[in-house]
Amino acid sequence: MSRRLWHILTGLLVPAWLLLTLVAVLIHRFLPVAPWLMVHLLFLGAVSTAILIWSQHFADTLLRQPAPGGRTGLGVRLGAHTVGAVLVIVGIVGGWWPVVLAGGILVGANALVHALLLFRQSRGALPGRFAPLVRYYMAAGVSLAIGVALGVLMARTDSGSETYERLFIAHIGLNLLGWVGLTVIGTVALLWPTVLHARVQTTRASNQGTLPLFLAGLTVLGLGSLIDQRLVAAAGVLLYLVALGLVLVEAVRLARQSPAVTFAGWSLGAALAWFFGCVLGFGLLVAFAPSWVLAADRLEQLVPVFAVGFAAQILLGALTYLLPVVLGGGPRVSKATTLELERGGLFRAIVVNGGLVLYLLPVPSLVKVTVSLLVVGALASFLVLMTRALRQNRRLRRATDATVPPSPASPPVAVSPPRRTGPTVTAVGALLLAVTLGIALDPSAAGIPSIGATGAAASVDVAATGRTTTVDVVMKDTLFSPDTIEVPAGDTLVINLTNADDMVHNLVLATGVVSGSIAPGASARVDVGVVAADVEGWCSIAGHKLLGMVLTVVAVGGESADHGDTGHGSAAPAGSAGAADDLDLMREPDADFTAREAALGAAGAETVHTLTMRVEDVEIEVSPGVTQTLWTFNGTAPGPTLRGKVGDVFDVTFVNDGSIQHSIDFHAGALAPDRPMRSINPGESLTYRFTATRSGIWLYHCSTMPMSVHIANGMFGAVIIDPPGLIPVDREYVLVQSEFYLGVQGGEADADKVAAQFPDLVVFNGIANQYGARPLAAKVGEKVRIWVLDAGPNVGSSFHIVGGQFDTVYKEGDYLLRDGGSTGTGGSQVLDLAVAQGGFVELTFPEAGNYPFVSHVMSDAEKGARGVVRVAP
Repeated sequence: MSRRLWHILTGLLVPAWLLLTLVAVLIHRFLPVAPWLMVHLLFLGAVSTAILIWSQHFADTLLRQPAPGGRTGLGVRLGAHTVGAVLVIVGIVGGWWPVVLAGGILVGANALVHALLLFRQSRGALPGRFAPLVRYYMAAGVSLAIGVALGVLMARTDSGSETYERLFIAHIGLNLLGWVGLTVIGTVALLWPTVLHARVQTTRASNQGTLPLFLAGLTVLGLGSLIDQRLVAAAGVLLYLVALGLVLVEAVRLARQSPAVTFAGWSLGAALAWFFGCVLGFGLLVAFAPSWVLAADRLEQLVPVFAVGFAAQILLGALTYLLPVVLGGGPRVSKATTLELERGGLFRAIVVNGGLVLYLLPVPSLVKVTVSLLVVGALASFLVLMTRALRQNRRLRRATDATVPPSPASPPVAVSPPRRTGPTVTAVGALLLAVTLGIALDPSAAGIPSIGATGAAASVDVAATGRTTTVDVVMKDTLFSPDTIEVPAGDTLVINLTNADDMVHNLVLATGVVSGSIAPGASARVDVGVVAADVEGWCSIAGHKLLGMVLTVVAVGGESADHGDTGHGSAAPAGSAGAADDLDLMREPDADFTAREAALGAAGAETVHTLTMRVEDVEIEVSPGVTQTLWTFNGTAPGPTLRGKVGDVFDVTFVNDGSIQHSIDFHAGALAPDRPMRSINPGESLTYRFTATRSGIWLYHCSTMPMSVHIANGMFGAVIIDPPGLIPVDREYVLVQSEFYLGVQGGEADADKVAAQFPDLVVFNGIANQYGARPLAAKVGEKVRIWVLDAGPNVGSSFHIVGGQFDTVYKEGDYLLRDGGSTGTGGSQVLDLAVAQGGFVELTFPEAGNYPFVSHVMSDAEKGARGVVRVAP
């Protein structure tokens, strides 16, 4: 096999991994463990494969002798790494621990073999100025082996525990700073000046004390994580940062002497800048976070920046320069190949780096989405350009081969500096367009009020003074500060609102002035107009006023005015009707109505349950002719029912696609709530992993304050963990009781009603009386088990089946009655449940007919908590 063909075949592995990464990014909303998957497809797949290939290529060049095993040995190592990486990814996605273990062992062992072969290769090499750089590749291989071992241990540790988070921080440090970082430093020491066409006699990286300083930093980082000392771990990052600074000072000096004029140079330079920033951020987060859990949480948010800003750019920049070297064909062919890879280089570099900066700013979530898509498009264009470059190279080589003897492979010829004004303007315009599109899709999130929302004067006449009073108000801890503003009557009031909280807020005034949604860290200017009388304001995001987010404007010397709408929910549009006014609990649903499936399947054989729980705002009919916009888990209220056995692991990716902050709390798992149950903003996600250690039917719900409003607006569901020895029955159903506190038609829950604990509807499985219209089915003589959970948020349940008697009752983890109890003839008439309690009943129906089931809190049954079991002969 020719050298060129060999490099083409091995080089296709990297684009293949990049393509898979791109696909995962585009469809990540539908993938389990999506954040983990995207990061590992890039790092474990594309970046690690490139490291194995290019570190061996550079080692051969620097040591001037081939590695043991030559191309065949490298091919075996590439194959082993690819198989191991695939096993790790498949094992995590599928929840198969043995597969993860096998893949991790293969990847780690392969990295150690790679380091050992480089060591043997260097032992017999001739001395050289830059030969010490190969030691970076050896150290990187050892770092990967240790980092992978830590990752495998993490897969068997409950997320959210301090042990998991300490393993996570050490895993990130050894993999990103060790495996990736050390390899890049050893390579860029020579690649950077080569790309810049700068002369270099020596490099700081190859100096005797530099690599030991890097290794000392990694060692201290790992040690600090293992002995539970965050400051020690942070000191390790600081040591690493000092060594990195010494190397980058030299890189900056070279760039000043020979500025970058190609995409390869811009991409490599930007990547190194992001690398320094990420390492600095790593150290600061570990040092100043109040706990390991929060340190790991914040570090997890830094990983995507490391992936795009550093890893992706270093990879694309290096490939842009090195591909023409590998493909060869002589100066003319090499230059043509390079020109293809450099197309739109300045535009792509500005878009990627400018977009990443915008993404890090406190901009609305839809702006982050549009900017992210633009950045992904700019990065993905490399795959198209690489395909064009390969075609161009092959075509020109064939033409050359037909006329003259083939030329030896040569470095790319310097490309003429491109024009910069046009690409720069185009890139900035594209970024502005992405920002504008994001704002246009959700103007209120950018603080742009709707028409007529500002400048509305109070309804009481007063002589305008012509003066303007400007007041700064900070939104923090779900409060306005100050919460009272005194304004001379007749003055125009301007409020400068700053959201210093970690969730979205707004300001609604009784005069009709609306600030629009204000993202965390953002500010807005609200023109209240001429103040003639006292005015009340509040945050209209559901439940925030209930938590005390109220603002009072006092007109000094003016009249007392009506404070307007004091409701705690969202401000209702003028003339809108309350949904409770349209309630008709005797109304039949439409003919095409389908009830929520209550039948329950048996627990599966799998021991790891991997799933995605996605928050979505969905308008749902909760009673015939009555709709509410509910905050749902996976589009339904209640959310999906999960089922497993004691000892099963649930690996949940929680994604907030809603409009405000949300969280998730699984009662079925016992773990520290700090990290997995934290509230996340729209567009964010987290991983929640727990082991089911106790049986029963358990509630899960949103725990963002005010919790009562979030549960009342649909954010709840059930997890069933089968008791050991649970006998099979003929039919199983699950019923989750909850309440609705109706706001306006199509609107959200009325938080005033929630606080007063006065529900309009009490329902099973989210819709009033649905099983009266669409009864559950059974047959005479069948054993039927019905699981019941009371999700609340306020009202208990007394589950009863009219005409039926329970021979078995299981409540809150134990049997109250089983097969008639001690007498053999005992029975039960109700399963009584407080809010958040659950259990099941079993019975056999003696004859055919319709058996109503209700909550025997009869006023609740009359509000919709009823249904029918239709028993056939």
